[in-house]
Amino acid sequence: MDEDLKELIARARKAQAVVEHWSQEQVDEMALAAVWEAIKPESAKECAELAVKETKMGVYENKYAKHRNKALGALMDLEGVKTTGVVEEDKAKGIFKVIKPVGVIFALVPMTNPTATPVVKGLFALKTRNAIIMAPHMAARRCSGKAIELMRKGLEKVGAPVDLIQVLEKPFIERNQMMMSAADLIISTGGAGSVKAAYSSGKPAYGVGAGNSVAIVDETVATVQAAEKIVASKTFDNATSCSSENSVVIHESKWNEMLETFKKLGGYLCNDEEKAKLKAAMWPDGEHIEGKIVARPAKVIADAAGIAAPEGVRFLMVLGTEPIAQEKFADEKLSPVMTLWKFSDFDQAVDILRRIHAVRGEGHCCAIHTQDRGRILKLAEFAPVSRMMVNQPQCLANSGAFTNGMPFTMTLACGSWGGNISSDNITWRHMVNYTWVSEPIPERKPDEEKMFKAVWDKYGK
Repeated sequence: MDEDLKELIARARKAQAVVEHWSQEQVDEMALAAVWEAIKPESAKECAELAVKETKMGVYENKYAKHRNKALGALMDLEGVKTTGVVEEDKAKGIFKVIKPVGVIFALVPMTNPTATPVVKGLFALKTRNAIIMAPHMAARRCSGKAIELMRKGLEKVGAPVDLIQVLEKPFIERNQMMMSAADLIISTGGAGSVKAAYSSGKPAYGVGAGNSVAIVDETVATVQAAEKIVASKTFDNATSCSSENSVVIHESKWNEMLETFKKLGGYLCNDEEKAKLKAAMWPDGEHIEGKIVARPAKVIADAAGIAAPEGVRFLMVLGTEPIAQEKFADEKLSPVMTLWKFSDFDQAVDILRRIHAVRGEGHCCAIHTQDRGRILKLAEFAPVSRMMVNQPQCLANSGAFTNGMPFTMTLACGSWGGNISSDNITWRHMVNYTWVSEPIPERKPDEEKMFKAVWDKYGK
């Protein structure tokens, strides 16, 4: 391992040892101080401006809001949460649990959310008395580094060890892999390569899967409200979020009305010739999305494709075609480009959603806009996803919102569908160990006659 990496780990372990047995009051104070320094208005402004300038992705106002709101939401979730000492007790079973930190966490930070992610991950690590070393994307080192620098400044103000939060300089692939092998836990938010590397490191790891959000709109909803929510999600930060709607599956009775509403909200529908041009611009090699397309404004994408979209266009639309498995626009797009599909009955809508996710995105998310409770339950049963939003804009809701109860996070695990061990929103709960303490209780044994009676009565012993 490179000497500077050994030094990073050593400093992290030294800092973590200082706070390992701190009181809850000390822990909460340092977490609040670090987060406030990073999200106070002047800090959020600096981080958002730097993120847009450095990555050339997204929208300043949206990055500013995301930077502040995700951290505030995570703090709200943590209010009053006990992360020291005894946190659970079952006197009847003679069991109590003591919560412990895991030690040193290594976390990868994506360029799509380069400042909100380190603040939220840093908060979770501090709340659980861990040290965390973060590796920013090579194209977002300055803005991610700034967010981490601000959190360290907050730690210094309250006398907490600043090396509880550190940044990996020169986050090359080989150096990231070295850090993964040296850390106690890995949180990998990024592409498939970094997640695979985390899982191959020999250390415990939480990863994410590919997004490819699909929203179903049935005939029971008010068209304008559904369209407004979808467009708000599709256009937020120029679709940097992996939860941004990539496909919308619309009931035939709502088709024309939804299409016209989308157009009024700034959408431009590409004809067949324009769709072909757009496909060539987005996937020039036929497989991998062009980096200069990701999270760029719709007009910039249209111009790059040679499409004469009007000024003020907010997102581009194309019509999806069968077979879905061969339709490139069924794939994840990470840009303000949306694919529209038509259905006549709900079973068909569910089938379309499942086939889109078979292209990419199993395990991540979907949404439904409906007033039919039965359809909500049916989609929840049949959709291969870890989270499903009902009548909500997905990119503003999946990772926690002030209008729903989802846990605030910047890391969305995708379950076994997406090659992950968890289907949770990854939070502080995934950064701790527990010591189970067991004391003796009066003996108890199961009654076999009672336990097996129903089977014995039906099939015999």
